[in-house]
Amino acid sequence: MSTTFYSNGKLFIAGEYLVLDGAEAFALPTKFGQDLVIEDLENNKIEWKSYDSNKHLWFEEIFSFDEVKKDSDSKVDTVKSTLINILHEAYKLNPKFIDNSNGYKVSTHLSFPRNWGLGTSSTLINNIAQWAEVNAFTLLNNSFGGSGYDIACAQNNTPVLYQIKDNVVKQVEFNPDFKDHIYFVYLNKKQNSKSAIYAYNNNKNHHLAQSVAENNKITHAILNAKTLKEFASAVQKHEIHLSNILEMQTIKEAVFPDFNGVIKSLGAWGGDFVMVVSKENPTEYFVKKGYETILSYQEMIL
Repeated sequence: MSTTFYSNGKLFIAGEYLVLDGAEAFALPTKFGQDLVIEDLENNKIEWKSYDSNKHLWFEEIFSFDEVKKDSDSKVDTVKSTLINILHEAYKLNPKFIDNSNGYKVSTHLSFPRNWGLGTSSTLINNIAQWAEVNAFTLLNNSFGGSGYDIACAQNNTPVLYQIKDNVVKQVEFNPDFKDHIYFVYLNKKQNSKSAIYAYNNNKNHHLAQSVAENNKITHAILNAKTLKEFASAVQKHEIHLSNILEMQTIKEAVFPDFNGVIKSLGAWGGDFVMVVSKENPTEYFVKKGYETILSYQEMIL
């Protein structure tokens, strides 16, 4: 007998970086995600296998319960050490899921390519939290760190507004008439969110309260836009606002200055997916530029 847990992937639409200082984050869960399948064993070990979206085995390891229970002194950041650290933090929150077991056979299965940045880690953490019956936000904070908006997406099948203080998650409605003019384009490189957050913390200015308030105003304008023109205008304002804070060019200025439409970085600037707002289907433009992964709103979002 097996038990399966599932978590949604995520796209960060508005509020990136500033979410860490209390701003409201607007995020969308994706149709893509990751599951985790648990079967019981009798060897006091965890036999772990991880499969990518092509059903190829990309990670396999067997480790003992004792490895999960003890604090790791490993200084090497490997897949195994990262996984054991997550399981160890889950064990500290609820020892029963290890102490009351005789062993586990575990497999994970992604429905999106690992390099897409849709939440390989956050979906794993949320699945492990469900399995261990612990708070996923606490597990994230104790292991990877981060704002937690991705956990909010993992747990919800609707758009969300999220605030880091007390991990407040509010389900919101976002189903605009113009969604057929929204596309998501992969930039052919996975961005390291840890380094991006470090850069933000080094660059944020002294007018933080004002910046957070302005972010929230723009975020609500994006969420509540009634027309494509209103939506595009609000999205562009968000890009300019964050560009000024980060002291970075927007992705459109840096890479796509000749594009007839609005382009917004999502989450960590400079990588993963961008959101494209365009009256015309932009596929030909981006394919000519070498970006061949282009998904419509309907293909990407729950």
